Amino acid sequence: MRKLVLLGGGYGNMRVLLRLLPNNLPDDVEIILIDRTPFHSLKTEFYALAAGTSSDNEIRVAFPESDKFTITYGEISKIDVDNKHVLLEDGQEIAYDDLVIGLGCEDKYHGVPGAEEFTYSIQTIGRSRETYSKIGGLAAGSVVGIVGAGLSGIELASELRESRPDLRIKLFDRSPRVLRDFPERLSNYVKKWFDTHDVEIVSNSNITEVGAHELYNHEEVIPVDVVVWTAGIQPAAPVRALPGEKDSSGRVILTQYHDLPDYENVFVVGDCASLPFAPSAQLAEEQAEQIVKVLRARWNNEPLLEVMPDIKLKGFMGSLGKKQGFAYLADISVTGRIARLMKSGLLWMYKRHNG
Repeated sequence: MRKLVLLGGGYGNMRVLLRLLPNNLPDDVEIILIDRTPFHSLKTEFYALAAGTSSDNEIRVAFPESDKFTITYGEISKIDVDNKHVLLEDGQEIAYDDLVIGLGCEDKYHGVPGAEEFTYSIQTIGRSRETYSKIGGLAAGSVVGIVGAGLSGIELASELRESRPDLRIKLFDRSPRVLRDFPERLSNYVKKWFDTHDVEIVSNSNITEVGAHELYNHEEVIPVDVVVWTAGIQPAAPVRALPGEKDSSGRVILTQYHDLPDYENVFVVGDCASLPFAPSAQLAEEQAEQIVKVLRARWNNEPLLEVMPDIKLKGFMGSLGKKQGFAYLADISVTGRIARLMKSGLLWMYKRHNG
């Protein structure tokens, strides 16, 4: 029996499962998923879990069921592509014939002293729970610093404002304006929302050190009670240790078929893959669609496309609490209640069609 092993149950490998199960998997192929948890976690909603506005149960989706699909629980310590097996921290060794690596990312601290030791995270469901527990225990008037004003930082700050109006929230942005790579209309809308709701944006910031209860921004020392880090990501450690070329962010450079140049049976999907787009759930799913087509062609001894089609993304959506939002779709900016309803509807459809 040929073994297709999936590392990580994120958006990319969830799409692989849904495209192959229950009826599109060859009779001689079985799937093994290696993950920490028995469910697919909606990482795009971890900010709401950390802020306390969504429960753990609301951001989980069950994996599909099949007699040809099993889950192995554990932490991955090494991917041995030469000997075609995966080593787990508990000593298990899982052999594979085909491998799809979708281990996602972890926080990147850019060498800032104290950042790893003294900050909280929303990169995993477990760390998001820890962040919720810490913030939930803060007294009224406490200061929460959020380092990084990308989409995650913006959504966390706005959701936290609605969840805990008694807290002081400071959002640190390295840029002169939030969402600097998108139309100024979006930036102005988000900035106005934060001003109206008393969230302080610290623009042009440069966090040089993090202490137990302080942030060092340039030469200024800012007292804080909790710091949440959303200022950069990098591939998970086992992916960084893979042989082969990486880009400047440490992501794996792949062939057009999404496999390693010297190991055509090893695919990388999602945040770990070097692609001409920012990492996103949408990108991971679109990439997974192509990986499934490549796998099925090879299993059936069919020729691959000479040139794989370009991946096309529809845009992005972000929330500002439960009632307002913003979106950038097909070069069109959408703000306000409509954008928030669009994002809520997209989440509802995803859970309905995948759960």
